[in-house]
Amino acid sequence: MRTFRYRLVNVFVESDTAAFGGNPLCVFENAYGMSGAEMQALTAQFNLSETTFILPRVNQPPQVRIFTPAFEMPFAGHPTLGTASVAHALGLGGELLTLSMKAGDIPVEYNDGTWTFTANAHTSRAADIAPDELARMLGLAECDLAGGAMYVDTGSEQIVIPVASLDVLARVKPVEALLKQHVKTKIERYLAYVVARVAPDRFQVRFFFPTSGGLTEDPGTGSACANLGGFLLDAGEKTPSQFTVTQGEFINRLNVLQLSLTADKRIRVGGRVLALGGGEIHLP
Repeated sequence: MRTFRYRLVNVFVESDTAAFGGNPLCVFENAYGMSGAEMQALTAQFNLSETTFILPRVNQPPQVRIFTPAFEMPFAGHPTLGTASVAHALGLGGELLTLSMKAGDIPVEYNDGTWTFTANAHTSRAADIAPDELARMLGLAECDLAGGAMYVDTGSEQIVIPVASLDVLARVKPVEALLKQHVKTKIERYLAYVVARVAPDRFQVRFFFPTSGGLTEDPGTGSACANLGGFLLDAGEKTPSQFTVTQGEFINRLNVLQLSLTADKRIRVGGRVLALGGGEIHLP
């Protein structure tokens, strides 16, 4: 039998005592000897939004593979921060470390209780969706929108859709058939990241994506938060700037993310990571 150790963490928790907030993640400490098919099967077994697999290397950043229950991802935000915290605990890096992912090398640092990654430089393109169709796609009226939507990519392309208020955000009810019809990301996934600016330095957001049971709302999406940073840069947001982004309130799973735009227009996303426990998996 082959034995593989894993750890369970929650990412983007509000505080170090908020055991059941944040976004859960399973991290396998050393996945050497495990096939990609086994990684995919284990991710489906745990049935969390993502599971990561660390492949330590001598004198090089550890490789990291990220899987959802259905497919492998090149990059994702909460897996990056959760995996960095585990890699640090395993002695694979200090408070400044790099994780090597399919989307490239991602630098991560720890400071005062918060893990923060620096995203890849973003690319963006306009979403060719008429405003009335965009609103109908979210179960809203056209007057509920706060501008046009954009596709933004810092490693995982998503559509960013601004709405006019927190009240509007609360009323969002995406229509899956319309999402599937209109949203065309690079990897052909239909999803929606809906954003309300509730204060000059604060956003509240919701993220919807398809699963086998229909549309699911994600409690905390670090890659989309990084894409929000790209959206703000394109809109002329001043730099340097810092924002608090909250997510998951409507599904009773509060996530608190910190978004920074640096003076040289780099995008950084951070949050607290809480270790919950771990165990072993035995494979033939």
